Parts: sequence; structure tokens; C-alpha cells
Amino acid sequence: MFVDIAKIHIKAGDGGDGAVAFHREKYVASGGPDGGDGGRGGNIVFVADDNLSTLADFRYKRKYHAQKGENGRGGRCNGKKADDLIIRVPKGTLVKDANTGRLLADISDKEPVIVAKGGKGGWGNPHFATPTRQTPRFAKPGQPGEEYDVQLELKLLADVGIVGFPNVGKSTLISVVSEAKPIIANYHFTTITPVLGVVRMGPEESFVMADIPGLIEGAGDGAGLGHQFLHHVERCRLLVHMVDVSGSEGRDPKEDFRIINEELKKFNPELAERPMIVAGNKCDLTDDETVEKFRKYIEDMGYKFFPVMAAISYEVEPLLKEIQEQLSKLPPIVRYEPEPEILPDADSLAGQEIKVNCQDGVYFVQADGLLRVLRMIDFSDSDSVQYFQRVLISSGVIDALKEAGIEEGDTVSLYDFEFEFVE
Repeated sequence: MFVDIAKIHIKAGDGGDGAVAFHREKYVASGGPDGGDGGRGGNIVFVADDNLSTLADFRYKRKYHAQKGENGRGGRCNGKKADDLIIRVPKGTLVKDANTGRLLADISDKEPVIVAKGGKGGWGNPHFATPTRQTPRFAKPGQPGEEYDVQLELKLLADVGIVGFPNVGKSTLISVVSEAKPIIANYHFTTITPVLGVVRMGPEESFVMADIPGLIEGAGDGAGLGHQFLHHVERCRLLVHMVDVSGSEGRDPKEDFRIINEELKKFNPELAERPMIVAGNKCDLTDDETVEKFRKYIEDMGYKFFPVMAAISYEVEPLLKEIQEQLSKLPPIVRYEPEPEILPDADSLAGQEIKVNCQDGVYFVQADGLLRVLRMIDFSDSDSVQYFQRVLISSGVIDALKEAGIEEGDTVSLYDFEFEFVE
């Protein structure tokens, strides 16, 4: 079954906890703190796999959790970092935050992409030794790993997309110009999944063509099967609009052409501006006059027209050469850039649970909602620092610290960030 949208839950591994230990050795009276740091949690990494063509596997497994980093040990032995969890997806898969719609990654090449970062390991107690605190009996816990509900969307990577009404010959065309073997029959919606084929034009010259399942009127609003696959057209650099010029199904080819263009525009206005070539198929079922009238109609709108008989490869070669020439002038296939995370309004963080734990004069603060904010703060930027100060006040961290008895000059530890408390 072809599946091009799936929703899964991913969680990177938590960092290992730092260790509380003290050096013990014969003839060494005060060995001092000796605990190692925790290891980093495993990342969630997405990798494109050319052997996959569908997201069907994600219908059966929906939760992906990376391993936690190893805890630190005595002897200043740091914990081992956890292995990354690799998730393999078809090339062209978009990874989006299911709650906000923010694009996290576009998996369109061989480079692995870290979508959720593992938590940093906690510090062992040697990090907290000072001239006045020589035997710290505490360490930091590991940070939690990033966690998302993500939606996977497959947008096929094809240079050329063939669009048109059902049964106009799209599958026949791709079968005669490539090694693709789509199901071909004389009934509507024979093709129920997109089909990719590589068209070879010569040594080291080729392009990828996609047969998009037949569109009908109302496809942009969800009618028929084509609406399920319209998003696969969005990456195509060039469209080949195939029309049955003979009207063998009792439809007007001019009206067919208009309707499909309207549906493309309705789904995504940018598609209306996409370069397009018109192929008039089934020319053998009508007369030359009808073909020439349709040619004039198309060329008057500024498109190039190629009459073909796909079933017998008649005049297909000129069409392919025109496709190749136009592709040579067009930019490469669209790659989508990840969208940056937007800092939330400071007041929106109010009311969350805040835990304050004081050990040897260090106030450890835990507030899960602040961790993601902390990761986005640039402490070299004054505006960013001012925003963070507002967050500490509006979220209730400052009030919680005062309730815990903090005094000016005491140290506050918020995950991997430490600062001196000032009234």
C-alpha cells in the first residue's frame, strides 16, 4: 500500500546523570570529589533510503525513543554517550512538528539530519568544588532529550510531473519512455499511486518523470484520487499536461485543460506559474483539423504543444527533447529549508510546575517548559538576555527561588546554565 503521510512520536535520549563520588586511596587523606559526568543521550537521526518508496512502515510502529546516556561513575569516569537512533525514510520526506506545522527537516539527500537532539549529560561533583565547598555531595542530573510529535510527508523528487484527467495516457507515456511498469488498463483510476521513471537521453543525461494519478474537477477540494497526490507535484520543475485531444471519453479537451489548471492553482497558486508543456494524446482517434484547432488554442495561451500517440511512441521523441531543453534552463528540484523555532511569548510560560532544590548553597531549578527556551537563547545578544530575564520573572522562577530562601550572590543552576542571583 502506498502511504505518503504518517504521524509518529520521537524522543531523543536523556543525558546520563553525573556521579557523586570521592577519591579513596591509601595514604591520601582527602582525595576530593571524583565523580564523572553523564553521557549524552542518543539523537534521533533521519536518513534518506533509496530502497524505500512509501511511509507504510510507520503505520505499524509509531513511537521511536533513543537510549539514555550512561551515568557517570567514580574515578572521574564519564558515562558513555548513547547511540543515535536512525530512522530511514524515502528520499523527499518532509518532517514537520505535528502540533505547530513547523518544518523540522527535508530529507532529500544522503546527509543524515538530526531532528531531535539527545540531552546533555549531567556534571559530576568535581565541577562544583570551590575553595569554600571542597566536598560537594551533589551532581547534576542529565538533561531530557528533545521530544516531538512529528508528521512525515512524502513529496516525490521528480524533475517532471505528468498531470491530466484519468485515462488520457499518462501511464502509457511513462511506460514507453522509461523502465517504469505502471498498471495500464482502459478504465479510470487504473493508477492509484504515483509512479516514478528515469528517462535516459544519452550518456550521463537523464531526468526523473512522475506519473501523478488522474485528477478530476474538484481535486483541489478533495474529490477523486488525485487530491491525495497533488502535493507530489509541488517539487516538480516542469509539468507535462497530457490531454485526450480526441475527446474519446465524451469530454471537451479544451475544458479538460482549463479544469486541471484551475485545480492545480486552487491547490497551490505557485503551480499555476510552473513551466508547462502540453501533450495532446490519442491523435489517431480524431482528424488533423481537430488537432490543429487545439494546437492553436494552446499556443495562443503561450504553451508549447506536442501531438503524440503514446501507445506506439509516435512523435514522443520531440516531446522528450523539449523537456530536456527546458530542464537545462530551470533551477534544481526544490529543497525546503527548516523553519526556525519562534521564541514563545514570555507571559505564556506562566503557571508551569517549577521545582527548586538547594544543595550546598546552589539552587537547582527544574522547569520542563524552560528547557526549550534555554536552548534558543543567545547569551551574547543583549535582547536575548533581556527576554530570558522576562521569562524567569513571568514563569515564576524568581518567586520560587525567593520562596526557597535564596539570597543575593547565591548560585542558580538551570540545566546547563548557571548565574548569580541578583535582586
